[in-house]
This record gives sequence, structure tokens and C-alpha cells, in this order.
Amino acid sequence: MADDIVGRVLMLVVRRTSSFPPGTSLPAWSTWDYDRAELLVDGIVHACGLAGAVVGTAVLGALVSQAGVSLTSASVVVYAAGLLAMLGLSAVYNLCPVSPVKWMLRRFDQSAIYLFIAASYTPFLTHSVASAIPIVTLSLIWALAIAGAVLKMLLCGRLERFSLGLYLLLGWIGLVAYRYEIMALPQLALWLIVLGGLIYSAGVIVYLWQSLRFQNAIWHGFVLVGASCHYAAVLTCVQAA
Repeated sequence: MADDIVGRVLMLVVRRTSSFPPGTSLPAWSTWDYDRAELLVDGIVHACGLAGAVVGTAVLGALVSQAGVSLTSASVVVYAAGLLAMLGLSAVYNLCPVSPVKWMLRRFDQSAIYLFIAASYTPFLTHSVASAIPIVTLSLIWALAIAGAVLKMLLCGRLERFSLGLYLLLGWIGLVAYRYEIMALPQLALWLIVLGGLIYSAGVIVYLWQSLRFQNAIWHGFVLVGASCHYAAVLTCVQAA
């Protein structure tokens, strides 16, 4: 109750006064200016994404369980955990009522994105161990992802441009091992990986377009389509293994 009152007061202040000195930093949850229609659509997007992820990971689990314990099954478990964590935390954060708790959830939400990027790479870069390059690349990706996640937990709301740049860097750094992926992965999986990356990157335009109505829901729609492409790529690799 107290948190809700504080949140409402801060939102009222932000909207109706300009008395704050220039440069004053306010918590992100105090300026959550989406109307009910936008929140409803965003909720539907998240519900569809979570439902699809649960079904999709169950399918992957059934497929890899037939092969027993292996590097492929372990990498798929990592990927599935990252996917569910990212979508689950995003849903909890975005649909949580305005409160200081929402500001804390933002830290976990944005940290999970880094870990999901690394988790998405894991099934692809462990598909072939004929060279050390993919494994070294994957290790670098995980190191940067963990560093980014820690940064978000400690400095959430700051260094936003740097964080966005790190998201994009992590998303495309796998090109370092592209030559090895061509040799190891099915061609369809390669096209799906590239398509998913392009969709994620295009979605950044919507993410930055704060004045666009339904911006948050559209951005999350881009995320779901990109994630679906990469899921299809993982599924293709598992079926070909």
C-alpha cells in the first residue's frame, strides 16, 4: 500500500511539475506512461510468448532426452533455461504495477537479456568441437554476458547507450566463428540465425521510438519473432544431430 502511494505521488509530480532541476534522475518506474490498451496488448504478447516458449522447450526436451546425456542435450538445456528466464522476467517486470518493486525487477529483466543472448549461442557454437575457435568465441560471449548482467544489476538506469551497444555487440560477435558454423550447422539453421539477428536489430528502432503508441508491445513482438527464428534454428540443429 505504501509503495503504491509513493509511486502514484511520484508519477503525479513527474507529469504536472517542471520544478525538478535539470539532470535530476528519477526511477524508471515513476515514468511508466503506458495506457490500459497498451498494457493489455503487451500482456497478450507476453502471454503468447511464454506459452509458446513452454511448449517449444518441452518439444526440445523430448527430442534431446532420446539421445541421452550429451553436449547437444546440455547446450539445449542451457538455451531453454535462458529463453524461459528472459521471457518470464520480462513478463513479470512489464506487467508489474508501478512500484519500487518494478524498479528492482527491471534489473533482473535487463540482466536476463544478456544471459539469453549467450544461451542462444550455446547450441550453435558447441555443435562442432573440431576447432577451438567456436569454444573460445562462446567463452568470450559468456564472459561479456555475465559482465553485462552484473553491470545491469549494479547500475540499472545508467549507461543505457553503452548497454544497448553491448547487447548488439553480443548479438553479432558470433560472426567471428561464422566460417566454422557454416561447416557444422545445417544451411536452414544458418539462415534462421541471421534472420533472427536482423529482426532483433530492427526492433531496436522501435525500442528507441518512445513516442510510438504500443511501442512496448511492438518491441516485444520483434523480440518474440527473433526468438522464434533462433528457436527454429536450434530445433533444426537438434533434429540434424
